[in-house]
Amino acid sequence: MTTRLPTDRGRSKRRAAASAASGQHGFISNVDWRGGLSPRNIGAVYVLIVICIVFSIWAPSTFPTVATIQQVLDGNAITGLAGLALIVPLATRTFDLSFAYVMSLSGVTAAQLIVNQNTNIWLALLAGIGVALIIGFINGFVVVVMRIDSFIATLATGSLVEAFISFVTGDNTINSVKLAGAFSTMSQGEFLGVIYPVYYMLALAIVLWLFMEYTATGRRLYATGFNPDAARLANINVNRLRFCSLLTSAGIAGFTGVMLASSLSSGDPTAGTPYLLPAFATLFVGATVFKQGRFNAWGTIVAVIMLGTGTVGLGLVAAPLWAADMFTGVVLIAALGASVYQTRAKRGQAGRMRWLPFRQRSGA
Repeated sequence: MTTRLPTDRGRSKRRAAASAASGQHGFISNVDWRGGLSPRNIGAVYVLIVICIVFSIWAPSTFPTVATIQQVLDGNAITGLAGLALIVPLATRTFDLSFAYVMSLSGVTAAQLIVNQNTNIWLALLAGIGVALIIGFINGFVVVVMRIDSFIATLATGSLVEAFISFVTGDNTINSVKLAGAFSTMSQGEFLGVIYPVYYMLALAIVLWLFMEYTATGRRLYATGFNPDAARLANINVNRLRFCSLLTSAGIAGFTGVMLASSLSSGDPTAGTPYLLPAFATLFVGATVFKQGRFNAWGTIVAVIMLGTGTVGLGLVAAPLWAADMFTGVVLIAALGASVYQTRAKRGQAGRMRWLPFRQRSGA
């Protein structure tokens, strides 16, 4: 027989009251609305809202229209595809600076086959992706097998690709009426008022989101980027993942390059080069959205829309041509600055300082 003290009875009552309260309001406590809507988590969304408000006041007759939405989506779909191509390698902390040159190579290859060989457009598309995969294989060999730093290796590979394109084409754009038919429809065709590449971008984002978040391989990719040595100790084949990530990047870049050539109805030897900086900008800005410190598909999409909205808005108010580049640079610096601020804010908890985009938190 045990004796219950008065303090025990009081404690029991408090527990019962707490249990009843949690049963009544438990569905609210289980959802972290405050954390989910925090500027630290979706800061780019708030920036997008501010941009829309500013330009709606600045250009009330032209900006807040359906045509502006269509222009933002249509004009930035290729940038979104290019940015999504880099998610897998950057998740493993592997740079791929050759993707823009691979885009040019794939577009030129597809256009050359259609114009000079009368190749079917689908075979030309596959050929463009195949050529890109060859470059991805070379990147993987140089980075993984030869153990050359990915930043330098892929930059060198990109320079070689650019030289090869110039040698084959003589820096001349491939133009022909053969590129104005079914080939151009692949990217210039519309559905519900927006062009097909917008849907390609959304479909690819869904695939990457499911792959990176809900598969064991996706978690291994993030683990490799967080700490390669710890990943090796966990029996993760780091080298194989990095090799395959470069192949994936090249394949997506190849598809994007063919879509770019289709949108231009020509094979431009330098068509992919202007996408180098915008693609990386969307990736790093996107790494501060939803999954702080991790490159993710939906964060990249939000960053593409945010940067695209700012660029379109500047065009509608007749801003100077340099204003768009300045806007992209300022947003990129602000995003990286916010990332560093978040790191310093967590320094007291984590005990050490990390650069979030490359050292992903294990609990994120």
